[in-house]
Amino acid sequence: MSIRFRFSFYLLVFCLLFVGGIAQAQRLTLPLLSEKQLLDEIQHRAFLFFWEKSDSHTGLTNDRAKNSGQDDYTVASTASTGYALASLPIAVQHRWIARKEAYNRALLTLTFLTNKLPNVHGWLYHFIDKRTGERVWNCELSSIDTVLLVAGALVAGQYWRHTEVERLANALYERLEWNWMRTNGGLMPSKQVVSMGWKPEDGFIKSNWDTYCELKTLYLLGMGSKRDPLPEETWNAWTRNPIEYKGMKTLAGGPIFFHQMAFGFYDFRNWYDSQGWNYAYAAEQGIKVNRQFCIDLQGKRKTYAPNIWGLNANDAPDGYRAYAAPGEEDGTVSPTGAVASILFTPKLAKEAAVAMYTRYGHHLWGRYGFGNAFNVDKNWFDPDVIGIDLGMALLAIENHQSGMVWKLLALHPSTKRAWELAGFHRAEGVPRLKE
Repeated sequence: MSIRFRFSFYLLVFCLLFVGGIAQAQRLTLPLLSEKQLLDEIQHRAFLFFWEKSDSHTGLTNDRAKNSGQDDYTVASTASTGYALASLPIAVQHRWIARKEAYNRALLTLTFLTNKLPNVHGWLYHFIDKRTGERVWNCELSSIDTVLLVAGALVAGQYWRHTEVERLANALYERLEWNWMRTNGGLMPSKQVVSMGWKPEDGFIKSNWDTYCELKTLYLLGMGSKRDPLPEETWNAWTRNPIEYKGMKTLAGGPIFFHQMAFGFYDFRNWYDSQGWNYAYAAEQGIKVNRQFCIDLQGKRKTYAPNIWGLNANDAPDGYRAYAAPGEEDGTVSPTGAVASILFTPKLAKEAAVAMYTRYGHHLWGRYGFGNAFNVDKNWFDPDVIGIDLGMALLAIENHQSGMVWKLLALHPSTKRAWELAGFHRAEGVPRLKE
């Protein structure tokens, strides 16, 4: 080997190591953030996902995205698009974007949704190509995903009242044939619970929204509709399934989003329904059960700690999984699951956000905030983010700080109608699961 060749070789190795070392140092160095700054960053980066990952021609929003670098994902979800619409008023209030720009995006999205996106009796497919709106993956018309889209549209509509955005949002809502989805197209007229969906190849899905989970938004919007509303009886038709863990009583263990999704749009605090259930109390206790279940398994899993918790439906090392507390787990936790708990356990949620950022941010933090999930036991950190999880965290933080989304949807006349039909009345005294 000649002296010149050896010199060139060693110089190349040195340069690669030097540049790699700089890149590694840059990757490992995260800015020090206060608790308030971290929450602001989580919100802002979540909004950035909805702004950047919504198609410029349709407004439809990605189901997921890479948290760093480029991706070629083109599949949108209707629910993610709903959160994108709800994020626009938040962004204007935080001055992340000009009011006119946000209005134009809402108008573009709602125009496509009402005039061009295929629907069946007003219901929309779960997954669609964001460039065209065409159904993908042979998916179902999804009742819950359509509802999340409509809820986000109504939030935007109430922010821009007396505009075309409000008119289109209401049109999207009012075209829904609720009792078609409830009665399986009229084949089961006495059925009181709503189907989870319908497929052109197979008809109605066998599963229904019949047990406590994220379903509250669906029934409230359905009962509050002016056109073809769900009967009042549907509110009492689904099962409340109380559980107890370590002396804590809640409704359904399950993934943590059971106790979060509906609360992004409706403020259930200090209310009992006609059956005497306190859903805010159930959510608070459900979140505490989720955390305690993780703490109890610290000896078994490296991931869990008093400030590292959040069993959810999310990405996992071997695919997409629904983890439950108490129930199935493998050491995988959802950062946004812990963060979105801020409505009911603010101290615990903030401490979890700080701990995850401080300990694992160099693996987990990216353009859109925390990656969707991670598992220290398996040395796995999700490179992706998922729209609905970012949306739940974004809305939860905003409602915790200002109540903005709650206030906007409360302005819509459907909320008052549904609230009265569900028999909500003020909680008095010490809160408990049931009167």
